[in-house]
Amino acid sequence: MKRTLLAAALTLSFAQAAYAAGEAKNIIFFLGDGMGPSTVTAARIYKYGEAGSLTMDTLERTARIKTYSNDAQTTDSAPSMAAYMTGVKMNNEVISMSADTVATNPGKDANGNLGVNNCAATGNGIAAVSILELAKGKGKAVGAITTTELTHATPATTFSHICNRNAQYHIAAQVAPGGVGYNAALGDGVDVLMGGGRNHFTPFDAVANKTGRADGRNLLTEMAAKGYAVASTKAEMNAAAAGKKFIGLYSSKSHLEYELDRSATPPLGEGATQPSLAEMTVKAMDLLSTNTNGYFLMVEGGRIDHALHGTNAKRALADTIAFDDAIKAALDKAKLTDPTLANTLIVVTADHDHTLAFNGYAKKGNPILDINRGYKDNQPSKDADGNSYTTLVFGNGPNRPNTRVSLDSATVLADNYLQETGVRLASETHGGGDVKLFATGAGAKGFKGTLDNTKVFSLLKSAFGL
Repeated sequence: MKRTLLAAALTLSFAQAAYAAGEAKNIIFFLGDGMGPSTVTAARIYKYGEAGSLTMDTLERTARIKTYSNDAQTTDSAPSMAAYMTGVKMNNEVISMSADTVATNPGKDANGNLGVNNCAATGNGIAAVSILELAKGKGKAVGAITTTELTHATPATTFSHICNRNAQYHIAAQVAPGGVGYNAALGDGVDVLMGGGRNHFTPFDAVANKTGRADGRNLLTEMAAKGYAVASTKAEMNAAAAGKKFIGLYSSKSHLEYELDRSATPPLGEGATQPSLAEMTVKAMDLLSTNTNGYFLMVEGGRIDHALHGTNAKRALADTIAFDDAIKAALDKAKLTDPTLANTLIVVTADHDHTLAFNGYAKKGNPILDINRGYKDNQPSKDADGNSYTTLVFGNGPNRPNTRVSLDSATVLADNYLQETGVRLASETHGGGDVKLFATGAGAKGFKGTLDNTKVFSLLKSAFGL
């Protein structure tokens, strides 16, 4: 009898230990698009100073992540995020497909939009199962939220499979339960979806924006008929009740506004009605947490990448801070019911680097977006021709002057200033360097050392006990 009780106690003890070490009820995966190490450091200094800390800095587990894709040293967002979500190395531009999938551009439909899917060639790859689909199959609630178009590369990797990231009208069809093109691996549907790009879900509009679906389908109407609450503003998001699936698309034809511009009124008049990423994150957690089996939520700060492509460091740093604020909001929210995060894993990382770099030897406390001032004399640092320069620069991009001139603080601290670049290109490119990963909570101990991005998928599966 005593041996039986002892064996039972040991079994329980081992089970508890395994749960603490691995299985998480909930996973929140944060992806800062393009948020390379220099962007993280610059954002920290921008908001909190050299000695300060971002919320992501405080997470106890860290790792370096290799980001190369199947066919490129420097990845684009599609295969890098898909590697996290599926564990498969794939070619640039491919969304959650096998490694042999050839990226094939979509064609233009009758309205001139990229509505023709050219991915159906025989033998052009097979779908790679995503962590979101696995979680859904285990009875968990799932969600994907972003500050980009919902059909953009990063969110698309969580719920769709297609040979080219630009086939956004077909990506949208994959989340409309029961409709033509639906991704049946999603079961009864993704429980929470938020982002921009409503035009990919609604019929062609020949008057307002010349975009929309050539097939005439209104996917939002179809989803409402399947039980989804549909929102287009922050107020409508806040009014959504738990117990229903939810889709919120807060921009009619593009991404959400940059954080720096979100309270303003852009030409389409939508910026002031859009929720912040932190607000979307908390609402998503509220909606998903009604599932007693737990949930998987992907949160993307997607416009960090867009500002970096434009060599506009100020908007990139402001959006990085907004992304970090969403991490803090999620931690605070989770700890209300799970104080030690014994049941919750939070992972924060980036899909790739950019060419943002630090210049010179600036004095501590010098504003990170300002001209560089020397640490010895606090005077403007000069290049070999005697001209001042900024601390932050880019390896490539549009703003490479043929002849440099001195820069002043009023110019470089302005919202729309574009940092100078070394190589002139129409748009700044991604960088191929490793990125950082931060983790905390149930199953976080495995995130350490230098990891390939595909290994993260294995660790997420392990945390869920899959």
